[in-house]
Amino acid sequence: MNPVLAHARSRNVPRAAVTAAAVATATALLTRQQVDIPDFRHLVDYAVPVAAVVPVAYAVVLGTTLHSPMADLEYVSARPVSLYRRLQLIALTLFAAVLSALPLVFGLPVEVFAASVRNAAGHLGLAVISARLFGSGLAWLLPLGTFGPTLLLGVGADNTPEWWAWSIHSASSPEALALASALWLAALLLPGSPSTAEDRAEA
Repeated sequence: MNPVLAHARSRNVPRAAVTAAAVATATALLTRQQVDIPDFRHLVDYAVPVAAVVPVAYAVVLGTTLHSPMADLEYVSARPVSLYRRLQLIALTLFAAVLSALPLVFGLPVEVFAASVRNAAGHLGLAVISARLFGSGLAWLLPLGTFGPTLLLGVGADNTPEWWAWSIHSASSPEALALASALWLAALLLPGSPSTAEDRAEA
């Protein structure tokens, strides 16, 4: 079997892809909807399009493919498994970008699409970092763990996003693009060996 296909099947990539596609389809039907930001510190009136928020769901769903049922064997393998992991991150990001493009058919503005792709890349980066730090079963931890404070505390008194709340910035924000890119690149360059006893025990 082709090693790339074997790598994908061992991580249940097809199942995750179908689930993410279902989320994208639902998002396309809600293209015109906005998500109000319930900031707890200030009385603000700030909202972001649903399409810009959904990429965190893509990261959580696609992040399940980071788990390997043979982590121990891969760790001592002579084959460059880390290369496959990096290729997997690139493939997942491209797939998330394709999913983010689906609402364009229903009239999604191009700038919102750009923000959605940026957010997908940044959250997938966080998922990979989370998997390396806490074990692949917790790949969802950092994407959701950072997105919650963003929704609750991410808007300042001037009704604009805080600098660190990169996922609710507009597509034109260079700071948000820089932060999302840095997270994705950090994930790409991380070593691929299991980082916790949990992954080795599950192998």
